[in-house]
Amino acid sequence: MGTVVDDAASVEFHAFFERHYAELSRLAHLLTGEPDAADDLAADALLALWHRWDRVRAADHPVAYARGVVANLARTRIRTAVRERRRVALFWSQREERTENPDVAGVVDVQEALRRLPFRKRACVVLRHAFDLSEKDTALALGVSVGTVKSQTSKGVAELQRLLGMQAAPGQVHAAFARSGGAVGRDR
Repeated sequence: MGTVVDDAASVEFHAFFERHYAELSRLAHLLTGEPDAADDLAADALLALWHRWDRVRAADHPVAYARGVVANLARTRIRTAVRERRRVALFWSQREERTENPDVAGVVDVQEALRRLPFRKRACVVLRHAFDLSEKDTALALGVSVGTVKSQTSKGVAELQRLLGMQAAPGQVHAAFARSGGAVGRDR
């Protein structure tokens, strides 16, 4: 008996899908401005509807419910994209400064040592010392807490000093970044 109900629900959902998929995809495209993402958002919305199909089919206006799901998914996608763009903009907001006659050997050594650091330590050290971002701005750019920035920067600088064979203070590591002309933060 349960199979008949499931089969009926499946047939009903399939008909709903066929009738409304193109409309939901168009809605997603108009909301996000991304034609490639529109089909994915419509499919994700319909998958969510399928998981709640008993409630959706009992609703007064199932299509309105479906449109609401698409709108919510589109809003989430836009918010995520905006946050990512802000992080990228913050990361690149510092003007790249060039140094005349940089210490090329020093730059190569620092870049090699940076590549050996785990990503989070490397990102914290580069943002703090090569880009002169505050702990708060670094935390915002990386989506972590200020405490994480403090500990990862401290550990990263200590590891850099060990890798570079420096018995130097963090200020001297900062000076090594400055001598490199700001190019140490990017892998080439």
